[in-house]
Formats: sequence, structure tokens, C-alpha cells
Amino acid sequence: MFRPSPRIASGLLAAAAAVFATLSVQAPAYADDVYLCTGPNGVPEYRNSGNVKGCKKLTLPDVVTVPGTRSPRSAGAAPAPAQNNAGGGFPRVDNATQKARDGERRQVLEAELADEERKLQALKTEYNNGQPERQGNERNYQKYLDRTAQLKGDIERSQANVDSIRRELGNLKE
Repeated sequence: MFRPSPRIASGLLAAAAAVFATLSVQAPAYADDVYLCTGPNGVPEYRNSGNVKGCKKLTLPDVVTVPGTRSPRSAGAAPAPAQNNAGGGFPRVDNATQKARDGERRQVLEAELADEERKLQALKTEYNNGQPERQGNERNYQKYLDRTAQLKGDIERSQANVDSIRRELGNLKE
């Protein structure tokens, strides 16, 4: 049988105290005394009657509950009137500022696209149509195959990144 360590037993005691404290607040019919008994093989048991030898009555702390505050929405109040602006309550930005932001975003995306395309081209060159040159540390053929598979995965990820950046650029307003 499993015998909990004293540390686990104390954790069980704390958990049981919390459960019983909660039950005593929610259902007063179960607010009777709680006893900690030593069961077979020394396993602690929690009971509501202490008529068995080796049981000790637990003195559990009183549970203090504080009622929460109700928000106006949950209290049945009328919902706030909807905002008339299309931004959903966000501050509006003038057209010149927005165009400047869009221009900066386009520049960043174009720079990322150029970097990713360079990376993709370098990976394709190294991959060499599935026949990359063997390196000195690849005497074991499996290492070569692993590196080839890694290169293929890197190429696929890089191509997906290029496609994604191009989609982003296509979605930008002119």
C-alpha cells in the first residue's frame, strides 16, 4: 500500500481542511466535526465521526467570506451606448500620420522580404537540388542525410516566410 510522506500528509490535511471549510459554508448540514483517523497501514482518513480508535478531532478555522461587488452589467443595468466611430473607441489618427506609418511598415516589410529572399537563395544554393556537398564532419552517412533533411525543412520554412511577407505587402493600402 502507498504510505504518504509527512509532507504529503500535511498537504492532504490542508486540502481537506479547505474542502471541509468550503462545504461548511455552502451546506450547513455538513458543518459537523471533522476527525483525522489513522486507517489501515497508517493512511490518514478524514471522517465526520470519531468513534474509531486513533481518531483526533480537527479544529478547523472559521471561513470568512466577503461578497464581491457587482459590476453594472451583471447587476442588470442597461448596457452602455455603442460608440459611433468605426474604430471601436480607439483614438482616431489623421491621414498624414497614418500614411507615414503605412510607409514605414512597407519599408520594414520590404527589408524583411529582401533578407528572407537572400536567405532562401543561400539555402537553395547549399541544398544543390537535394545533393549538398558532404562536409568533413559527415563521415557518417546518416549525418549527411540529417543535414540534407534539415536544409529541405529550412527551405520550406523560408519559402513560407517569403510568401507570407508578400501577402502582407499585398494587403497594405497604397
